[in-house]
Amino acid sequence: MYKLNTLTGAVLATLATALATPAMAAPDLKIALIAGKTGILETYAKETETGFMMGLEYLTGGKMEINGRKLKVIVKDDQSKPDLGRTLLAEAYGDDKADIAVGTTSSGSAIAMLPVALEYKKILIVEPAVADAITGEKWNRYIFRTARSSMQDALAAASTLKAGSVAFLAQDYAFGKDAVKAGKEALTATGSKAQVVHEEYAPQGTTDFTAPAQRIFDALKNKPEPRLLQIVWAGPNPMNKLADMKPERYGVVLAPGGNILPVMKTWKNFAGTQGTIYYYHGFPKNKMNDWFVAEHSKRFKAPPDMFTAGGFAAASAVVTALTKANSGDTEKLIAAMEGMDFDTPKGKMTFRKEDHQALQPMYHFRIKKEQKNEWDLLELVREIPASELPLPVRNKR
Repeated sequence: MYKLNTLTGAVLATLATALATPAMAAPDLKIALIAGKTGILETYAKETETGFMMGLEYLTGGKMEINGRKLKVIVKDDQSKPDLGRTLLAEAYGDDKADIAVGTTSSGSAIAMLPVALEYKKILIVEPAVADAITGEKWNRYIFRTARSSMQDALAAASTLKAGSVAFLAQDYAFGKDAVKAGKEALTATGSKAQVVHEEYAPQGTTDFTAPAQRIFDALKNKPEPRLLQIVWAGPNPMNKLADMKPERYGVVLAPGGNILPVMKTWKNFAGTQGTIYYYHGFPKNKMNDWFVAEHSKRFKAPPDMFTAGGFAAASAVVTALTKANSGDTEKLIAAMEGMDFDTPKGKMTFRKEDHQALQPMYHFRIKKEQKNEWDLLELVREIPASELPLPVRNKR
C-alpha cells in the first residue's frame, strides 16, 4: 500500500504541475531584411527599412505579431556588394533561421542572392531592386518581388511618348543596362512611333557629364522632334548638370524618371517637365496611404518617399502571406502568395502566378509651377493602371 500511495502521489503531483504550467509560447516568426545601408544607395536602403517597419506596425495594429506569434526582424547591411549580400542571406536562412527574407537595394546584390533562396528553399521578397533578370532568366520559384521591374518603369514611360527621337543616359551596371533594354522594348510594346537614336552608359560615380552629354546632343540634334533625353539614374541625379549644358540649344527635352524627394526638390526650375514615377505621396487616395503620409510626416517632418512606400508594400506582402498561410512553412507560403492580392499605400498589388512579379499601377506626373510647400512638387497627369502595362513573362518556368 505504501508503494502504491507514493506512486499515486507522484503522478498526481506531476499532473498538477503540468496543469499549472502555461502552454509553451509559439516560436517567433523571423524576417530578415537585407539592405545596402552603407554605400551609394544608402538613402534608398534607409527609406526601405523605415517603410518596412511602419508597414508591420500598421498592419499588425502595433502588436508586431501574426496569429499570436511575435515578429522578429533581423536587419543586415550588404553595403550593395553582391558577395556580401549572398553571404548575409545564407546567414539569415542558416544561422538565424529566418522564415522569410526581404531585400535588397542593389540589383547586382539582389541577383547574387537569388540562388541562395533556391539552395535553402526559403522565400525571398525582392524590394527595391528592379533589374528584369530578377523575375526573368535569374528567377526561381522562391523569389517574389514587390518592387516594380525595369520593364514596368519603361512601359509607364513609353505610354506617355507617341513619337519623336529618344536617347538614354544610364549607369554602366545591371540596373542601367536593364532599364535601357526595357525602355527600347517598351516603346515597341506600347505601339510608340518614337525611335531610339543613342544609348550612353556612364560609371555610377560620374560627376562630370560634359562628354557624355555632348555625344547625346550630337546624336539627337538633327533627328525628328520631340527629342527626349531619358535619364535613368540611381543615386545623385545628373538632371541639373545636364540642364546647365542648355540642351534646349539642340531642341532636346530632359525626361526624368521619378526620383526620391530630396532630388526632386532641386527640379523647381523644370516646371512643366513630365515623367513617370512609382509612387508620390500625394497621388494615391486610400486609407492606408492617408495614415502613412500623416504618421511619417509627424515622425520625420517630411512625407514618405518612393522607397519608403516600397518597404511598406513589402511588409504588407509579408503580413498578408504569413496570415493567409498561418505558417512560416515555405510551401504553404508559396501556395498562399501565388496570385495573392495585398494592399499597399499605392493601392492593390497582385503577385502574378507565372513569375511572382507584383502587378501595380504607376503614375504620369508633371513638375508643378506653383508649389505650396517644400514637398509639394508634382501634379498627377494620370494614374496608369496595371492593366495598361503589358508586362511580358520572361522566366523559364
